[in-house]
Amino acid sequence: MKHGKKYIDSVKAIESTKLYEVDEAINLVLDTAKAKFDETVELHVRLGVDPKQADQQVRGVLVLPNGTGKEVKVLVLAKGDKADQAKEAGADFVGAEEMIQKIQSENWFDYDVIITTPDMMGLVGRIGKILGPKGLMPNPKSGTVTMDVAKAIKDTKAGKVEYRLDKNAIIHCAIGKKSFGNVKLKENYEALMEAIVKAKPAAAKGQYVKSVALASTMGPGVKINAKI
Repeated sequence: MKHGKKYIDSVKAIESTKLYEVDEAINLVLDTAKAKFDETVELHVRLGVDPKQADQQVRGVLVLPNGTGKEVKVLVLAKGDKADQAKEAGADFVGAEEMIQKIQSENWFDYDVIITTPDMMGLVGRIGKILGPKGLMPNPKSGTVTMDVAKAIKDTKAGKVEYRLDKNAIIHCAIGKKSFGNVKLKENYEALMEAIVKAKPAAAKGQYVKSVALASTMGPGVKINAKI
Protein backbone atom coordinates (compact mmCIF):
# COMPACT_ATOMS: atom_id res chain seq x y z
CA MET A 1 0.00 0.00 0.00
CA LYS A 2 1.37 3.40 -1.02
CA HIS A 3 1.19 6.07 1.67
CA GLY A 4 0.99 9.82 1.17
CA LYS A 5 3.44 12.48 2.34
CA LYS A 6 1.43 13.27 5.52
CA TYR A 7 1.51 9.63 6.61
CA ILE A 8 5.24 9.29 5.87
CA ASP A 9 5.94 12.47 7.87
CA SER A 10 3.84 11.10 10.74
CA VAL A 11 5.76 7.81 10.78
CA LYS A 12 9.01 9.75 11.14
CA ALA A 13 7.69 11.35 14.35
CA ILE A 14 7.24 7.96 16.03
CA GLU A 15 9.97 5.55 17.17
CA SER A 16 8.68 2.14 16.02
CA THR A 17 10.50 0.19 18.75
CA LYS A 18 9.75 2.56 21.64
CA LEU A 19 7.03 1.95 24.23
CA TYR A 20 5.48 5.32 25.04
CA GLU A 21 3.71 6.37 28.22
CA VAL A 22 -0.04 6.78 27.73
CA ASP A 23 -0.13 10.61 27.72
CA GLU A 24 2.74 10.86 25.25
CA ALA A 25 1.25 8.15 23.05
CA ILE A 26 -2.13 9.92 22.87
CA ASN A 27 -0.44 13.24 22.06
CA LEU A 28 1.50 11.56 19.24
CA VAL A 29 -1.70 10.02 17.87
CA LEU A 30 -3.39 13.43 17.94
CA ASP A 31 -0.39 15.15 16.33
CA THR A 32 -0.24 12.58 13.52
CA ALA A 33 -3.99 12.56 12.80
CA LYS A 34 -3.75 14.94 9.85
CA ALA A 35 -6.85 14.05 7.82
CA LYS A 36 -9.41 16.79 7.11
CA PHE A 37 -12.13 14.90 8.99
CA ASP A 38 -12.42 14.15 12.73
CA GLU A 39 -10.47 10.88 12.85
CA THR A 40 -11.46 8.02 15.13
CA VAL A 41 -8.86 6.85 17.65
CA GLU A 42 -8.65 3.07 18.01
CA LEU A 43 -7.09 0.89 20.69
CA HIS A 44 -5.44 -2.37 19.61
CA VAL A 45 -4.61 -4.92 22.33
CA ARG A 46 -2.88 -8.23 21.59
CA LEU A 47 -3.55 -10.82 24.28
CA GLY A 48 -1.72 -13.99 25.29
CA VAL A 49 -4.73 -16.26 24.82
CA ASP A 50 -5.80 -18.80 22.21
CA PRO A 51 -8.97 -17.52 20.50
CA LYS A 52 -9.68 -21.03 19.20
CA GLN A 53 -10.30 -22.24 22.76
CA ALA A 54 -13.80 -21.61 24.14
CA ASP A 55 -12.46 -21.12 27.68
CA GLN A 56 -10.03 -18.41 26.55
CA GLN A 57 -12.49 -16.07 24.87
CA VAL A 58 -12.37 -12.40 25.87
CA ARG A 59 -15.54 -10.45 25.17
CA GLY A 60 -17.59 -7.81 26.89
CA VAL A 61 -19.32 -4.45 26.72
CA LEU A 62 -18.98 -1.16 28.53
CA VAL A 63 -20.19 2.41 28.23
CA LEU A 64 -17.13 4.61 27.71
CA PRO A 65 -16.98 7.57 30.15
CA ASN A 66 -16.95 10.06 27.27
CA GLY A 67 -18.77 8.04 24.62
CA THR A 68 -17.33 7.30 21.18
CA GLY A 69 -18.17 10.55 19.42
CA LYS A 70 -20.19 8.61 16.87
CA GLU A 71 -23.92 9.10 16.34
CA VAL A 72 -25.35 5.59 16.58
CA LYS A 73 -28.55 4.66 14.74
CA VAL A 74 -30.55 2.00 16.58
CA LEU A 75 -33.10 -0.44 15.16
CA VAL A 76 -35.34 -2.08 17.77
CA LEU A 77 -37.23 -5.25 16.89
CA ALA A 78 -40.08 -5.49 19.38
CA LYS A 79 -43.87 -5.52 19.72
CA GLY A 80 -46.51 -3.95 21.94
CA ASP A 81 -45.36 -2.11 25.07
CA LYS A 82 -41.70 -2.77 24.33
CA ALA A 83 -42.05 -1.16 20.91
CA ASP A 84 -43.68 1.87 22.56
CA GLN A 85 -40.87 2.05 25.14
CA ALA A 86 -38.29 1.89 22.34
CA LYS A 87 -39.88 4.84 20.54
CA GLU A 88 -39.99 6.87 23.75
CA ALA A 89 -36.33 6.04 24.47
CA GLY A 90 -35.22 7.46 21.13
CA ALA A 91 -34.78 4.43 18.87
CA ASP A 92 -34.30 5.48 15.24
CA PHE A 93 -36.34 2.58 13.84
CA VAL A 94 -38.88 0.34 15.59
CA GLY A 95 -40.84 -2.61 14.22
CA ALA A 96 -41.21 -6.38 14.03
CA GLU A 97 -41.92 -8.66 11.07
CA GLU A 98 -42.08 -5.76 8.61
CA MET A 99 -38.54 -4.67 9.54
CA ILE A 100 -37.19 -8.21 9.17
CA GLN A 101 -38.90 -8.41 5.77
CA LYS A 102 -37.34 -5.07 4.79
CA ILE A 103 -33.86 -6.38 5.69
CA GLN A 104 -34.47 -9.57 3.68
CA SER A 105 -36.00 -8.03 0.59
CA GLU A 106 -34.23 -4.67 0.38
CA ASN A 107 -30.84 -5.51 1.93
CA TRP A 108 -31.53 -2.64 4.33
CA PHE A 109 -28.71 -1.58 6.67
CA ASP A 110 -29.32 2.09 7.54
CA TYR A 111 -28.56 1.46 11.25
CA ASP A 112 -25.56 0.60 13.40
CA VAL A 113 -27.04 -1.59 16.16
CA ILE A 114 -30.03 -3.92 16.47
CA ILE A 115 -31.69 -4.35 19.86
CA THR A 116 -34.43 -6.93 20.32
CA THR A 117 -36.54 -8.60 22.97
CA PRO A 118 -36.03 -12.33 23.67
CA ASP A 119 -39.43 -13.25 22.22
CA MET A 120 -38.36 -11.88 18.83
CA MET A 121 -35.23 -14.02 18.51
CA GLY A 122 -37.07 -16.79 16.66
CA LEU A 123 -37.85 -14.33 13.86
CA VAL A 124 -34.46 -12.62 14.05
CA GLY A 125 -32.77 -16.01 13.69
CA ARG A 126 -34.20 -16.28 10.19
CA ILE A 127 -31.93 -13.45 9.03
CA GLY A 128 -28.92 -14.53 11.08
CA LYS A 129 -26.95 -15.33 7.92
CA ILE A 130 -27.52 -11.76 6.73
CA LEU A 131 -26.80 -10.02 10.04
CA GLY A 132 -23.95 -12.24 11.28
CA PRO A 133 -21.30 -11.32 8.70
CA LYS A 134 -21.99 -7.61 9.30
CA GLY A 135 -21.65 -7.96 13.07
CA LEU A 136 -25.28 -6.91 13.60
CA MET A 137 -26.74 -10.08 15.13
CA PRO A 138 -28.24 -9.29 18.55
CA ASN A 139 -26.67 -11.18 21.44
CA PRO A 140 -27.51 -11.37 25.17
CA LYS A 141 -23.78 -11.06 26.03
CA SER A 142 -23.60 -7.68 24.32
CA GLY A 143 -26.85 -6.51 25.96
CA THR A 144 -28.71 -6.30 22.65
CA VAL A 145 -31.20 -9.06 23.51
CA THR A 146 -33.07 -7.70 26.52
CA MET A 147 -36.46 -6.88 28.00
CA ASP A 148 -35.12 -3.49 29.13
CA VAL A 149 -35.00 -1.95 25.66
CA ALA A 150 -35.02 1.61 27.01
CA LYS A 151 -31.78 1.10 28.98
CA ALA A 152 -30.15 -0.72 26.05
CA ILE A 153 -30.97 2.21 23.75
CA LYS A 154 -29.69 4.75 26.29
CA ASP A 155 -26.41 2.87 26.80
CA THR A 156 -25.90 2.41 23.06
CA LYS A 157 -26.52 6.08 22.32
CA ALA A 158 -24.27 7.09 25.25
CA GLY A 159 -21.27 5.28 23.77
CA LYS A 160 -21.48 1.60 24.61
CA VAL A 161 -18.76 -0.42 22.90
CA GLU A 162 -18.33 -4.15 22.51
CA TYR A 163 -14.82 -5.58 22.65
CA ARG A 164 -13.95 -9.06 21.47
CA LEU A 165 -11.00 -11.06 20.20
CA ASP A 166 -10.37 -11.50 16.51
CA LYS A 167 -8.81 -14.69 15.14
CA ASN A 168 -5.31 -13.32 15.87
CA ALA A 169 -6.09 -12.73 19.58
CA ILE A 170 -6.27 -8.96 19.07
CA ILE A 171 -8.99 -6.62 20.32
CA HIS A 172 -9.69 -3.59 18.13
CA CYS A 173 -11.97 -0.96 19.64
CA ALA A 174 -12.66 2.74 19.08
CA ILE A 175 -12.13 4.96 22.12
CA GLY A 176 -13.22 8.30 20.68
CA LYS A 177 -12.43 11.03 18.17
CA LYS A 178 -9.42 13.28 17.64
CA SER A 179 -11.59 16.21 18.78
CA PHE A 180 -11.92 14.64 22.25
CA GLY A 181 -8.40 15.71 23.18
CA ASN A 182 -5.95 13.97 25.52
CA VAL A 183 -7.96 13.97 28.77
CA LYS A 184 -11.16 12.39 27.43
CA LEU A 185 -9.29 9.88 25.28
CA LYS A 186 -7.16 8.86 28.26
CA GLU A 187 -10.26 8.34 30.44
CA ASN A 188 -11.80 6.14 27.75
CA TYR A 189 -8.52 4.27 27.25
CA GLU A 190 -8.18 3.53 30.97
CA ALA A 191 -11.81 2.37 31.26
CA LEU A 192 -11.47 -0.03 28.33
CA MET A 193 -8.11 -1.40 29.44
CA GLU A 194 -9.48 -1.99 32.94
CA ALA A 195 -12.42 -3.93 31.47
CA ILE A 196 -10.14 -6.04 29.27
CA VAL A 197 -7.87 -6.89 32.21
CA LYS A 198 -10.85 -7.83 34.40
CA ALA A 199 -12.12 -10.09 31.60
CA LYS A 200 -8.98 -12.26 31.73
CA PRO A 201 -10.06 -15.92 31.38
CA ALA A 202 -9.10 -18.29 34.19
CA ALA A 203 -7.60 -20.59 31.54
CA ALA A 204 -5.18 -17.93 30.28
CA LYS A 205 -1.56 -18.74 31.14
CA GLY A 206 1.57 -16.62 31.01
CA GLN A 207 1.60 -12.97 29.98
CA TYR A 208 -1.99 -11.81 29.38
CA VAL A 209 -1.46 -8.41 27.71
CA LYS A 210 1.20 -8.87 25.04
CA SER A 211 1.09 -5.45 23.38
CA VAL A 212 -0.98 -2.27 23.31
CA ALA A 213 -1.11 0.36 20.59
CA LEU A 214 -3.18 3.40 19.63
CA ALA A 215 -3.78 4.74 16.13
CA SER A 216 -6.04 7.22 14.39
CA THR A 217 -8.05 6.31 11.30
CA MET A 218 -5.39 7.48 8.85
CA GLY A 219 -2.35 7.64 11.11
CA PRO A 220 0.41 5.21 12.16
CA GLY A 221 0.29 3.11 15.32
CA VAL A 222 1.93 4.17 18.57
CA LYS A 223 3.01 1.44 20.99
CA ILE A 224 2.19 1.92 24.66
CA ASN A 225 3.99 0.85 27.81
CA ALA A 226 0.90 -0.69 29.40
CA LYS A 227 2.57 -1.73 32.69
CA ILE A 228 0.26 -4.72 33.15
